[in-house]
Amino acid sequence: MSDPTWVSVLPPVLAIVLAIWTRQVYLSLAAGIWLGWMILEGWAPFSGLGTAISETVAVLGDTSSAKVILFTLVIGALISTMESSGGVRGFVRYLEKKDWVTSPRGAQALAWIIGVIIFVESNITVLVAGAVSRPLFDRFRISREKLAYLIDSTSAAICILIPLNAWGAYNLAILTELGVEQPLTVFIQSIPLNFYAIAAILLAGATVIWRIDLGPMRKAEERSRNGSLHWPEAQPMIDEEILSPTPNDRIPPRARNMVLPILAMVLMMPIGLYITGEGDLRAGSGATSVLWAVLAALALAWLLLLAQRGASVDDLTRTGLKGAGGLVPLAFILLLALALGAVARELGTGIYVAQITAGVLAPWIFLPLVFLVSAGIAFATGTSWGTFAIMIPIVVPAADTMGLAIAPFLAAALSGGIFGDHSSPISDTTIISSMAAATDHIDHVRTQLPYALIAGGTAVVGFALVGLGL
Repeated sequence: MSDPTWVSVLPPVLAIVLAIWTRQVYLSLAAGIWLGWMILEGWAPFSGLGTAISETVAVLGDTSSAKVILFTLVIGALISTMESSGGVRGFVRYLEKKDWVTSPRGAQALAWIIGVIIFVESNITVLVAGAVSRPLFDRFRISREKLAYLIDSTSAAICILIPLNAWGAYNLAILTELGVEQPLTVFIQSIPLNFYAIAAILLAGATVIWRIDLGPMRKAEERSRNGSLHWPEAQPMIDEEILSPTPNDRIPPRARNMVLPILAMVLMMPIGLYITGEGDLRAGSGATSVLWAVLAALALAWLLLLAQRGASVDDLTRTGLKGAGGLVPLAFILLLALALGAVARELGTGIYVAQITAGVLAPWIFLPLVFLVSAGIAFATGTSWGTFAIMIPIVVPAADTMGLAIAPFLAAALSGGIFGDHSSPISDTTIISSMAAATDHIDHVRTQLPYALIAGGTAVVGFALVGLGL
């Protein structure tokens, strides 16, 4: 739309309201896409529906978007393959044999370190850190709530600070769809301004070093020191397939079956950026590089199992397809997210928001507001990625139109999404953290919330200060 009006905000507003009301992110994003194209088609519902379907399919015509969507399926195959290989069990046995962890603080530090160094995908971080650390936490009588907090607060938080992973590729795809010049540079500029993610990671580390046990966490720690893993009324979220996959009886558990594929994935990412950027990491393709990285890890995992005669090609294919199927919902939400961003750009949503807020909301108010709105959406819907899809197409064009730096507004939207996701009981990362730690889900939410609120308050102040300088 050459001259956007108030109707341009209706699609994202509809997506937000429906997501909060129904907690159905897929239907909410789809409704926003339909309304957007219906407006562009002159309020013709059936014509708008046809165009919405066509334009959503057209997202796959963009090679960067298609690669990111394919990545989500391959990462599912990798997770499933590593679980079935016995690599995690082998790594735990190696740590026990070497006596590398000999104290409660060491066990907690290990969980924090794994959460920080495995930054390619949040679910991988949670599952690996939980599986490795849980036996050690039980041995040293550390609460499983503490484990769930540490792996939850490092997984998504570290992933959003790294452009060389799935999260980075996802948000770079949205920025590219919005027509942002040098999206990787803008994303890198937003990293030191992502106050919640930084505060969450540092607070988790401080909790390990100085035993900062707040409120419900203190009671959980006292209970564990007295020998009780759970409260009497607790219902641990134990997912046997995640925590204790069917043992591979063909080969003994070996740490290298987990460590080597993860190292390959981490190392392949900058190599991919260097190759696709023709020697310039900043000019490289994040979507291509992250796909290469996870394919390299999956290929190595397969080669290791084949060389050890731990699985046949047919076994690996079945395992990989099962894992890929488990992440089809994530691939679908990514498709809808990119399609909503495209129609918002066509409508000029960001331009209109900029026009009505210019001179009305000062940046020192606007930035914290973006953070809080993003947090509210993520809390209500349980998805940070869906929140990014709704908020980034609004705030980034708005900031650009007002002549303000894009990076702080991008950081506020990303930071708020992580805060709401950490605080939400319906967040997939929160739920998986409870499963990986084998703790009661509500107990995890209650014990984590004080830490999330402290980091969230820090972020609000940080964004207000940044706004004063714009």
